[in-house]
Amino acid sequence: MLLVLDIGNTNTCLGIFDGACLVADWRLTSEKRTGDELGIYLTGLLYMTKLDQKSITSSIISSVVPPLEMAWREGISKYLGIKPMVVDSSVDLGIKVKYDIPAEVGADRLVNAVAAVHNYGSPVIVVDFGTAVTLDYVSSDRSYLGGAIAPGLQASVEALFGKTAKLPLVALEPPKRAIGRSTSESMRSGIVIGYAGLIDGLVDRMSQEQKEEPKVIATGGHAETVARWSSRINVVDPNLTLEGLRLIYERNIK
Repeated sequence: MLLVLDIGNTNTCLGIFDGACLVADWRLTSEKRTGDELGIYLTGLLYMTKLDQKSITSSIISSVVPPLEMAWREGISKYLGIKPMVVDSSVDLGIKVKYDIPAEVGADRLVNAVAAVHNYGSPVIVVDFGTAVTLDYVSSDRSYLGGAIAPGLQASVEALFGKTAKLPLVALEPPKRAIGRSTSESMRSGIVIGYAGLIDGLVDRMSQEQKEEPKVIATGGHAETVARWSSRINVVDPNLTLEGLRLIYERNIK
């Protein structure tokens, strides 16, 4: 079986694949830990899920947090006896990377692009709702071109709370309507429906620039919430990144 990890600034997502089947997955907080702590954490999760750690024979990591990446690599190596593959722009992705400086692209963005092209074809735009909201464009000739980066929804909520005297810290629940009837409802409308408008506007602009009509795939923590108000998001795929890691691993061991 294959252990996949996507290490983000806020959360770390783990999955176990048996062939092409995702048999277990977890979302952890991305906190500073030692390799031993993470190794114990991982073996504990496997034990609770009744998965034999000896059956895990390979691993792959994408990361935007280098210190955590090192700790996870140490923990996996020590406790599972595996040296993980690490995704960057130098591995065989099966798509062309036409970013000006390929090494600057976040590994998670490339992984999402690989999975989106495999599952939905191209052209395609991936919208990932994480600590930041990213839009990534893959053209009809399977070239990763780049995209757009905006502050994440939770960061926007925290900025409003931290920089204003009277606005509360609200949970990002789906708003009932665009015209909020209370302060908290107005904030939810502004953030959730506002981000839906941001996504739709960027998708329109990207489509016009490329003279193509891409599918739009959303993933990440707030994807479902925003997609309800978006006219451009076609599919919400919560396991897109984990699936992309599996595809990249399989491509690079052949």
